[in-house]
Amino acid sequence: MLQPATLNFLKALKKNNSKEWFDKNRKTYEAAKADFAAFVQAVINQFSKKNPEFSSLLAKNCMFRINRDVRFSKDKSPYKTNMGAYFNPGGKKSILAGYYFHCEPGQAFIGGGLWMPMPPELSKVRQEVDYNYADFKKILANKKFKSMYGDLSRADEYTLTRLPKGYDADNPAGEYLKLKSFVALSSLKDTDLTSNDLVKKTVAAFEALQPVIQFINHALAE
Repeated sequence: MLQPATLNFLKALKKNNSKEWFDKNRKTYEAAKADFAAFVQAVINQFSKKNPEFSSLLAKNCMFRINRDVRFSKDKSPYKTNMGAYFNPGGKKSILAGYYFHCEPGQAFIGGGLWMPMPPELSKVRQEVDYNYADFKKILANKKFKSMYGDLSRADEYTLTRLPKGYDADNPAGEYLKLKSFVALSSLKDTDLTSNDLVKKTVAAFEALQPVIQFINHALAE
């Protein structure tokens, strides 16, 4: 579970997103960061019991900085109003698919996959979906995956308006071949974030997503 104080800090930061306010509340931030790190490490420890390749991960290497990169953004707010962690044995910069946890009051979610890959990697995944659509479809139809995520995200930012070149309009996998990101997301309530079951729920969500992750990473390894 996460402490209510961690969520309260993020709520306050959203209302007071300035360096002056942040500096005055740095101790509160450090406590919130430590709380989130303890949660992330607990997830790693639990998930790695069945997946030893994750056992060498440390929370600090999974967590993203709270400072925003404002160089190319119209929004010059200096800080993110969330805490996020990416779970991947290859690290945060790995080209392989992995798992993600997003802590943000009112907008928290859990999930993962392959987010905005470069063209060579995207091409490999699309080819795998095309060649092995029956297997891919079966994975997405799994009860645990369906109950947790429903389907892969079809958000506009992740989807082409038409099929990429080389694929026929009547391709049965067409809706998935349009994807630019292969991610699945499940929303979390604020009460979920402070629940004693948060680690258990997170690990269960990762396990439900695992066959999708394995399918994608198999394609990338080809």
